[in-house]
Amino acid sequence: MLGKLARQHDPNVLVGFDHADDAGVYLVAPDLALVQTIDFFTPIVDDPYTFGQIAATNSLSDVYAMGGTPMTSLALVCFPEKADLYILEQILAGGLSKMMEAGCTIIGGHSIRDEETKFGYAVTGKINPLRIFANDGAKAGDRLILSKAIGTGVISTAIKKGAAKERWVDGAVRAMTTLNRSAAELATRPEFEVHTMTDITGFGLIGHAREIALASRVSMRLFPNELPVLDGAIECVRAGHIPGGLRANREFAECVVTYDGGIDEDVKTLLFDPQTAGGLFISAGAAQAGRLLDEVRSSGVDAAEIGEVTERVKPLITVANS
Repeated sequence: MLGKLARQHDPNVLVGFDHADDAGVYLVAPDLALVQTIDFFTPIVDDPYTFGQIAATNSLSDVYAMGGTPMTSLALVCFPEKADLYILEQILAGGLSKMMEAGCTIIGGHSIRDEETKFGYAVTGKINPLRIFANDGAKAGDRLILSKAIGTGVISTAIKKGAAKERWVDGAVRAMTTLNRSAAELATRPEFEVHTMTDITGFGLIGHAREIALASRVSMRLFPNELPVLDGAIECVRAGHIPGGLRANREFAECVVTYDGGIDEDVKTLLFDPQTAGGLFISAGAAQAGRLLDEVRSSGVDAAEIGEVTERVKPLITVANS
């Protein structure tokens, strides 16, 4: 809808909404820019403290994906008038715990009465204007690294239906409350030749890969047999715990995908699974990608190399066993 409105022309806007980037970037000095993002959503787990942690982790992620450092945040709260305020206190406390872990200071917020609880943050960070990882930087020959397993969308749907096993929930929560901080700090080191990053969130792996491929004028090959998948995600797909967002993602983006060889149908489905607080999707030069992957793993992140960038061809994305 923003694209239908009159365009503003401000030379200090280094990254806007033209290429579906994770956050906006605004120049404030020759060597300093602000990176800004906002995100909030309804509860996806029962425990309010954990929900607050997930919401904060998710909101911070877009700053990390651009290569920035979070500085301040504003809380966004929608809460029922007659609900127990202790629940809201726990949500806020969970969010605060992750903001403190990130070194990001909550400086205020805004709340409204709403029949349905919603929570998140607007986050402002700082970034070097010469080291912005926008969607248009991927280069043919790059290797593609993913820093978290996928499957939070289908597992969250199973949670809502009361059908998720405890170990599935524990694994999904662990992923959704793990900051992308360590992976981002490594990826932004110049020696690793990272050309672009995004985080895998609501549009799923294929949706975000499509955004980078279109903006960078390249194509991609993804290797599903290398793809990290959360425990229980395949079982959730087989049981039909498919979120509406997954169906929408598949309907929108599968037209740019071809499947080469016998790709499991359940894995195909997961490629479109909308993630909450998903991992970083990193396009890095081939010479240093292996070392970057090793260091990310050494930091405690279960990352994997899941594909490569190629020259622009049709179809845009090929999914093939490596």
